[in-house]
Amino acid sequence: MSITAHNPLSDPRCPDLGGYPRLRDKAVRAAVDSDAAGPRPRLSLIAPVYNEVDNLQRLADQVREALEPGIDYELLLVDDGSVDGSTAGIEALAASDPRVRGIFFEHNCGQSAATAAGIRLSRGELVATIDADLQNDPKDLPAMVELLDRSGADSVVGYRLKRRDSLVRRISSRLANGIRNWISRDSIRDTGCSLKVFRAEAVRSLPFFNGVHRFLPTLLRYHGFEVLEHPVDHHPRVAGVSKYGVRNRALRAFLDLLAVRWMRSRIVELPVGRVTPPHGAGSEAR
Repeated sequence: MSITAHNPLSDPRCPDLGGYPRLRDKAVRAAVDSDAAGPRPRLSLIAPVYNEVDNLQRLADQVREALEPGIDYELLLVDDGSVDGSTAGIEALAASDPRVRGIFFEHNCGQSAATAAGIRLSRGELVATIDADLQNDPKDLPAMVELLDRSGADSVVGYRLKRRDSLVRRISSRLANGIRNWISRDSIRDTGCSLKVFRAEAVRSLPFFNGVHRFLPTLLRYHGFEVLEHPVDHHPRVAGVSKYGVRNRALRAFLDLLAVRWMRSRIVELPVGRVTPPHGAGSEAR
């Protein structure tokens, strides 16, 4: 299945809504409502895609090998305005495998917007995110889902045991991770790892803004959800080029971090100490 969606975040053409993203197009909303009426898969795996045509088939194959037959899943490939043939590649995958769904933006708006659209259009009981560049390994997902089920936590996020990146990227990432945790007052080991699993109702309760994809675990903890961490593998990029550099994300990430810190200061904690049961609950319990 394929959906062409107006992107709700970043970019003047896709304004930040200051909350959970809505879909402007009535036809898209109708398609989403129709999908929601059907059976829900166990897991919705969201992969933002921007000019990753050479990785798409490998990604779909690796996801299938990792998840079937144990986990019923859908793979949502969110095309963030690609210009390299990724659009046609996603359409071909969606036509050949009913578990693959294509979501197509009308123009590029960034990873947070693509992630938000995937969450908005997902149908799974659980929602997971992964980069399309294959540096994260889908084979880690079953263990993360198992930990989520066993622990009762609301999210399990990966941390890369041995990064397969350049020395400059590893150093800058470690510094950025430390600064993020210091300012946000959190302790996530690897905020840059995209492999994450969430309970759908938890992640859908969060506010969305440009840059939010970096801070989903921290925001969950701010709102009282339990987040666990799990070691994952990391591989060198085999095709395509990275869309992020040290310079092009440092200032943007810092400003986003200040926004997250501000949000933390505005959260209202409800001092509820006791709740009476609804009528009839007491008699049923007895």
